[in-house]
Amino acid sequence: MKTLDRYVIGMFLNIFLLIVVSLIGLYLIVDFFERIRMFISNDATASQIVLYFAYQVPFILSLMIPVSVLLSSLLTFGILSKNSELIAMKANGVSLYRTSYPIILFAAVICLLSFFLNEFVTPFTNQRAKYIKLVEVQKRERVGVFKQNQIWFRGQDGIYNFDMVDPASGTLTGVRISYLDHYMNLTKRIDAARAVWGNSRWIFYDALVATFETNGLPVLQRSDTLAVDLPEKPSDFTSAQKDADEMGYFELRNYIKKIRSEGYDATRYVADAHGKIAFSLVSVILAVIGISFSLSKSERSGGISQSIAIGIVIGFSYWIVHAFALSLGRSGSLQPLVAAWTANMLFGAGALYLFMKVRT
Repeated sequence: MKTLDRYVIGMFLNIFLLIVVSLIGLYLIVDFFERIRMFISNDATASQIVLYFAYQVPFILSLMIPVSVLLSSLLTFGILSKNSELIAMKANGVSLYRTSYPIILFAAVICLLSFFLNEFVTPFTNQRAKYIKLVEVQKRERVGVFKQNQIWFRGQDGIYNFDMVDPASGTLTGVRISYLDHYMNLTKRIDAARAVWGNSRWIFYDALVATFETNGLPVLQRSDTLAVDLPEKPSDFTSAQKDADEMGYFELRNYIKKIRSEGYDATRYVADAHGKIAFSLVSVILAVIGISFSLSKSERSGGISQSIAIGIVIGFSYWIVHAFALSLGRSGSLQPLVAAWTANMLFGAGALYLFMKVRT
């Protein structure tokens, strides 16, 4: 059986590597032509372009691993069936369940490697790609930093400190702004629960303003709503806020604990954290689906091209369901845990049903 396992795994691994390289190359080609205008208009150098796409590769790899496992399992068992090797195995008393065992085990190993890739590699490479795009290519000044689960930003009027920034909705949470004079003396400080961008200005809610007079005590003023004319717009804080794909699972979990302890809503980040785990484990589910489809079709008809078409349809169907459910979880329409695992539960049930129907 060791010889048979090595043979099946060897075939699967060769196909898997070929598909991964092909999908990454295809993704990079499409992404290059989508961004080429941006690079040209900003006079990007060849090294900046190459480095940007090089840093994108780990993230692309993490996206392509599940569909590559699916396609590889489909093609491996499709080839075994086409060459009548599955019939020979059954004739020698080897069940189809036993034949699929090494691929399922290998898919489980890939799940583990995918998690470590998303935990230790892609957060760093995504940050570097973002830095090259925004700072080196688009020449935006790096005035913000995400440090110790807080956002520090050097504004035109002072030093800003936020707990969270959502540029899409134009919302700042946990706002602290310190105004300094030319001698770096604190002249005024504004603390607010949140700030919302609207009508080309910022509206601060539950604000406390402390004005520091020369040789005097600070003057405090509290306001339920306060209009503040900050020079920055929501888009100016984009480079300072870390997205979920720029944080590993454990860093994201610590960030969730921090913002929850301060009384802020962390639903969006909770959904992303659960989504990281769910997406890392889907390779096993898709491997079982690929094996089951190949074995059920081997008894009827179909070729390599049909297996590839089936794999692409199933793979993109998972992506669509997972992304849609996760968006519901981020908005609070679904419980984050349920939203993150919806696609896995649906496809996992389908995988189990198909696998049980295979004639061994």
